[in-house]
Amino acid sequence: MGPNFDDGFVLFSVYQPIYQKELGMSQTDKIQPHWWSKTFAGIFAGFFLSLGLVGIFAWIGPTGLTEQITAEQRSWKTQFNMWMITPIWCLILSFVYLFKTGKQAWIYLGGGAVLSIAVVYALRSYL
Repeated sequence: MGPNFDDGFVLFSVYQPIYQKELGMSQTDKIQPHWWSKTFAGIFAGFFLSLGLVGIFAWIGPTGLTEQITAEQRSWKTQFNMWMITPIWCLILSFVYLFKTGKQAWIYLGGGAVLSIAVVYALRSYL
């Protein structure tokens, strides 16, 4: 009697190649272990993506950057925006390994970073 392929533990066992063959998974369907390129994409492109996302929030979030606010509110807003970069960056860095290849991670994260920073510059010139 062969192994039971219905249990979840077979995904990380010696039967994994057999299980993938049973499902008809090709080499392109699997997540590739491009650790270095995925890690660097998460570090560099993910950092700029998080900067862009926080910048967009700073410009269009509550009270924006165009309204008059007190010095205390400005201090709180600056600190909040500064400290939001790190959790967003860590979230991106932890999910970067779900991309199929390192090239795909660079394309999506780099494209998102360029787009988000372009939106920040557009908001700065518009507002």
